[in-house]
Amino acid sequence: MRLLLTSDTHLPTRAKALPEELLAAIDDADVVLHAGDWTDTATLDLLTARARRLIAVHGNNDGPELRARLPETAHARLGGLRFAVVHETGPAQGREQRCAERFPDTDVLVFGHSHIPWDTTAPGGLRLLNPGSPTDRRRQPHRTYMTARAEDGRLEEVTLHPLRAPAGRMPRR
Repeated sequence: MRLLLTSDTHLPTRAKALPEELLAAIDDADVVLHAGDWTDTATLDLLTARARRLIAVHGNNDGPELRARLPETAHARLGGLRFAVVHETGPAQGREQRCAERFPDTDVLVFGHSHIPWDTTAPGGLRLLNPGSPTDRRRQPHRTYMTARAEDGRLEEVTLHPLRAPAGRMPRR
């Protein structure tokens, strides 16, 4: 099962559109996981129409309309693994232990908020993945998203994809 992980798309404030490379990867994925901060319903509608299956949550920057359509936390079993998706996990320090306690029946936790890619494993085996942001690199060298493969209870081929070309970036205010 081919997975695409993304978060913090922040359209149209951080970009006018999603990068074409990300859209192509969505078309190739069996499941798309989005960890919140959409900021517009048009992007949710686009991914809902384009993805074979979308598992998504709202983030702290998402307004009432997105919050009405998306949960704060989502759970799914994919490729024999138990996934959870959430936007915020708190500060980096202590994240693994805190998340292992919060999500005890989870194999993989996908989260966002920081725009900083993250890939660690907590004591007890919980894998924590943050795909960064495809539209706002913040303090990172590139805008990013992740892909992975879930099969027979294993997560394999976890890959962070840098996006170097601009995505119709809007100036910061």
